[in-house]
Amino acid sequence: MVMRFEQTMHIEDPRHHSQERVEILRQLLAGGARVEPDPKRPDFYEVESGSEIYYIHISPISGKILLLAAWPKEGVPGDEVHAAVQMV
Repeated sequence: MVMRFEQTMHIEDPRHHSQERVEILRQLLAGGARVEPDPKRPDFYEVESGSEIYYIHISPISGKILLLAAWPKEGVPGDEVHAAVQMV
């Protein structure tokens, strides 16, 4: 599934990820990101970039996006992860 949000979306980061990581997520969602719904939790999603997976919650009431976790995508070696993140 592809999900696209407006540029003024509000992303909360309760786990204090880097500002760069939050901005990459914002760009992904604004540009039409590939997302996979969490089958066990409604309103939770995995968002894929070229090198990372972001785990988010979208409030059905307020529309706020919570960035809960981020990790390297499987099959992308460490140096390629860093290069891919910088290119986004």
